Amino acid sequence: MKESIKKLRDLTGFGIGDCKKALEESKNDVDKALSILREKGAQILEKRAEKKASQGLIEAYIHFSQSLGTIVEVNCESDFVARNEDFKSFAKNLAMHIAALSPKYISREEVCRDDIEGLPEKEKEDFFRKNCLLEQGYVKDDSMTISDYLKSLVAKFKENIVIRRFVRFSLGQE
Repeated sequence: MKESIKKLRDLTGFGIGDCKKALEESKNDVDKALSILREKGAQILEKRAEKKASQGLIEAYIHFSQSLGTIVEVNCESDFVARNEDFKSFAKNLAMHIAALSPKYISREEVCRDDIEGLPEKEKEDFFRKNCLLEQGYVKDDSMTISDYLKSLVAKFKENIVIRRFVRFSLGQE
């Protein structure tokens, strides 16, 4: 059971108690426990969504070829969280993810209706998964989306964390 708790902590950032409780609830099924913890993270995110996130950091990533770069702003409620290594790592990983997968929007709410007008529902969902950052599979672990990754951070810090904006530059593209 200790290995399962450690695995869940590594995957979600939840505390030992939360991981143990999820494992007990799921009868030691790690996948079910992971789902339980992700749902709990979503509930925490929902509760914290009204909190003002005005701290945070701006992270940049420049590809080794220097022909591609990204800048992302990630906000949180306190400078304590903004200085945390896990938060900094999230921002850095997000900048690299944006460089790799070229999202156009943060969420489906930002999508211009002209971009999806007339598309069948299945194609709309594919469009969202490809072009909306929060719906993309995380480039370093495609078993979770960027939204899942964000929720795990919110659950860990018990603070509202928001991906405010990003920009991606590539030589020769407008």
